[in-house]
Amino acid sequence: MLMQLIKNLNLLKGGEKHMETSKHPLKNNIVPFFGNGEIVSLPNIVVSSSESKRRIEELQTFVEEVMVKGVDYGLVDGFSKPTLLKPGAEKLCDVFGFSKTADVVNRIEQWDSGIFAYEVKMTLIRKDNGLVEAEGLGSCNSRESSFQQQDPYTIVNTVLKMAKKRALIDAVLSATRSSGIFTQDIEDFPQAKTKAIKGGGEQATKAQLQKIFRIVNEMDMPTDVAKELMKMTFGVERSTQLTKKQASDFIQDLLVLKEVRTMDEQIHID
Repeated sequence: MLMQLIKNLNLLKGGEKHMETSKHPLKNNIVPFFGNGEIVSLPNIVVSSSESKRRIEELQTFVEEVMVKGVDYGLVDGFSKPTLLKPGAEKLCDVFGFSKTADVVNRIEQWDSGIFAYEVKMTLIRKDNGLVEAEGLGSCNSRESSFQQQDPYTIVNTVLKMAKKRALIDAVLSATRSSGIFTQDIEDFPQAKTKAIKGGGEQATKAQLQKIFRIVNEMDMPTDVAKELMKMTFGVERSTQLTKKQASDFIQDLLVLKEVRTMDEQIHID
């Protein structure tokens, strides 16, 4: 059966020479094929199905028990997978034992026209043996829709940090094999822009903005996480860009999140 399979593969490749099995014995369960001057080998499965299942379950347990919704990852209605946020990516790096190095591999800085773009490569290195586990790429530019209402000269660092964050998330998803749990980034949620358009109406009031700021502080939520949540849900970068209705919805979401956190803390105390 094996010999017939080998012959069929050689015929499909257009090879005129038959494999000489006596000259090329099996090594480490790899069967070499010689045709058209090329050597082709069949890869082995290096992780058993039971071990693969155990790793996935272990990761899912970590996400459910350790990672915090609204801080480490975000949920958007209508999508089955949450988006991985920067704090969550960093937490996964810690638990898997990865160190991070970032390199700007491409940059455009046109100070005359106000166009800035960066492409960053993030490399994750295992702390136990120094080997590279994964690399991720991320890019960002000042012409993206979320930056249209801002002075390009004031967001240069923001654009660079966004590219770095996207590269980090890309690398973490690859290194931890967690793309089945999380999606890449906020850009995967097209309805964020739709919600921003439908929001319409007057700008958020000063009182609403102060309340948002107060709740975020009470929750000890990092500013960049709050910004990501706003962008993910309403397609805006700053709270001052929210409409009254959007601000009201955001306040309600924050209050619910705060209540859930309080309940979780009480459970751990009890």
